[in-house]
Order: sequence, then C-alpha cells, then structure tokens
Amino acid sequence: MSENIHIPIQGFVKNGFEKVKTTFEENFNIRKEIGASCCVYYKGEKVVDLWGGFRDKQKTLPWEEDTLSLVFSTTKGIASLAVAVLHSKGLLDYNEKVSSYWNEFAFNGKENITVRQLLSHQAGLYSNDKRLTYEVLTDEKLLSNCLAKQKPYWKVGDKQGYHAWTIGMYINEIVKRVDDKQRTIQQLVEDEIAKPLQAEFYIGLPNFIFDERVAELIPFMPLEAISGSDDRDFGKLIAAILNPFSAFYKSLLNPPFAINLNNFNKKKYNSLPLAAAHGFSNARNIAKIYNDFALRGKQLKLNEFAYNALEAKPIYPKTSKADYVLGVDIPFSLGLAKPSLYQDFGVNYRAYGTFGAGGSGGFADPEMQLAFAYVMNKMGTHIANDPRELSLRQATYECAIALEKTKINEKEYTS
Repeated sequence: MSENIHIPIQGFVKNGFEKVKTTFEENFNIRKEIGASCCVYYKGEKVVDLWGGFRDKQKTLPWEEDTLSLVFSTTKGIASLAVAVLHSKGLLDYNEKVSSYWNEFAFNGKENITVRQLLSHQAGLYSNDKRLTYEVLTDEKLLSNCLAKQKPYWKVGDKQGYHAWTIGMYINEIVKRVDDKQRTIQQLVEDEIAKPLQAEFYIGLPNFIFDERVAELIPFMPLEAISGSDDRDFGKLIAAILNPFSAFYKSLLNPPFAINLNNFNKKKYNSLPLAAAHGFSNARNIAKIYNDFALRGKQLKLNEFAYNALEAKPIYPKTSKADYVLGVDIPFSLGLAKPSLYQDFGVNYRAYGTFGAGGSGGFADPEMQLAFAYVMNKMGTHIANDPRELSLRQATYECAIALEKTKINEKEYTS
C-alpha cells in the first residue's frame, strides 16, 4: 500500500490484548491487507473488536463498522451449528442413515451412509457428475435429484475428500426433511442462530442489504499463487487447479461459475443460498455466534449431548489423514473443522470451526472459553493458515494464555 494513503483502523481491544491490535495493523503494513475485521471473545467478554482498511479495490471506500463480506467456507461452520440445533431438539441423529430422512438418497449405493459420515466429508460425494450451473442451482427439484442420484467416488469411510460445495447442498436437503417447520438451512440459520443471538449472518446476500454495506471481493492474481515461498501456497496445487479431471477441480470448481472469482461480486450469484460458501457477515457477528458455543449455550442452550458431540475428537478415515481433495490434514467432524498439526487452532481437540477460501475463519474454543473470527476482502492464496489470520490467531492466544498465567500467579501469591 502506498505510504500516502491513510489506513483507517477503528475499534478497541481490552487490556491484555494489545498485541492483537498491533498485529491487525501489521497486516495492512506488511501483509498487503486491504480491508478486514477481527473480533475475539474471551470468557464471555468481547475483548477485541477491530475493523479497518477499505472495502473496495481502489481503496476509496472505508471499511465501516457494519461492513459485510463474503466469507466462503466459514459459512460451513455456521450452517453446521444450525444442524446441531436440530440434533439438540431430537429432530436429527448424527448416527442415523441419511436415507432414513431422505429416501431418494439411497440410490446408487448410498443407503448406509450416515449423517455423521456425510458431514465428515467421508461420503465420497465431493462433486457431482452434473455441471451445477446457475440453472440447476435455481431449480430445487432438479438439484435435489442430481444430489440423490450421485454415485460416491469411493467406499464411505475410506477417505476424506473436501465437499467444497456439495456439503452445503446435502445439508439443505436433509434440513428441509427433518425440520419441524420444513425450513431451508438458510432459514434455519436465521431463525435459530442469527436472530436469537442478534447476529447478522446471511446465507445468500439478501436484497434488503444495500450495496454500500458489502465489501468488494478482491481475487488473488495468478502470479500471487505461484510466486510465494510458503509450502501452503495455492501454487503447489496449480496443476490440479488447471486439470478439470482432478479432485480439486471437481470439488471446488463445480459450480462452474466459481472458476471466475469475479462472479462472486455479482448479485446473480452471491444471492444464491448456498450453505457451503455464500455466507455474508463480519468478524463481530461470527465471533458472537461462536462465543455462545464456546460458553456451551449461554443463550441458545442446546442440550449437553449436542455440545459433547461438537467437542468430540474427529473420526479419521481408514486410509489416510490427508484430505483426498486438498492434500492436507484438516479433519472434519459434524461439518466443522477440528484442530490438526496442519491447522492448529484452539488449545485441544474440543475446538471447532471453519475457515474460508481467501483467509477468513471463525471458531469456538470451549477449553479456553474463547471465540475468534477474522474476515477480509482481499483473497490470499492459502488453503488454510493465511498469514494474516494465523498471525491474529497466534497473537490472540499469546494474550489469552499470558492472562491465564497472570491470574494463576496472583492466586498463588494471595493464597
């Protein structure tokens, strides 16, 4: 960023979390941030709420307190929390067969796939033989039929392969059939998560949101993907990205409109209620949602079994820990990512959340009673652990752990 452009950064940090603000500023100065927000809750208190930069590529429109941005796969986590609400109500059993709720799903050898296996990205349904064009996506019956007829690409449980788009479509089909009000996943998130927590999170950008509130998505340039030295760079996957027969291409680039990232700035596409990637929000709202789960339901009050299920260790597939599509170790459980050596968030396996293409992410850490979220508009080139998000996450834990140690020392001193 040129030195003569003032970077507007606003918000606050509580005492003890000053390093998060310093890191947020560093993202603009040394990590090419354009516009972003970061929010952290710790033990139920909002301790970080920062936003700044610009919401457009030309750097003329400031990122405001209520600016919303497309968060891609960070959407998957919020959708999965809504599914957990149905589980808590006894309307859905993770260990039940999907075909028990959706009879047509049993076609082509899928009759024994459980909800848990599907949500763990182990069902072999990471793509669809049908091109999921705009016309297919907007035809509810046709899309449902395509999903039901799809043959798994492997024996369920043998592998994990990232269902980049299809997981949200399958979740929606299940939700419509088990919800007592026959709501879509879009409606379920709004009614059971967003409204009770007074948080803004939309699956598909609604017509009533003015364009001035929405940040422009700024895609990464091809050169950015191949010039980085970091081994997590998309450049290592360039062959798969360009190969229409690769698992990566089939999973991430079907729907075909996803091939051109600029399409995500078009109302025609970003209004589609796709629960895998079309979430619009900001860090404040995502952190607020995860905070309630980190506290085990201060407001939503799911039952204990639902929280235990979310916090349980992931069940790895039989053949390899590495994801068949992404090529890295990111385990999934009940639709949410769990910590691993590759993506080390939280202090132990109880943590859960999801991270989106380009860098966004949000998660709950029940052990620390901490919720974290980061949202930006300039896309990075990492599968996960974008340097901007990672630096903020690490700064957050450095501050929280330091506070924990201080409290322990004070307790020992006064006892």
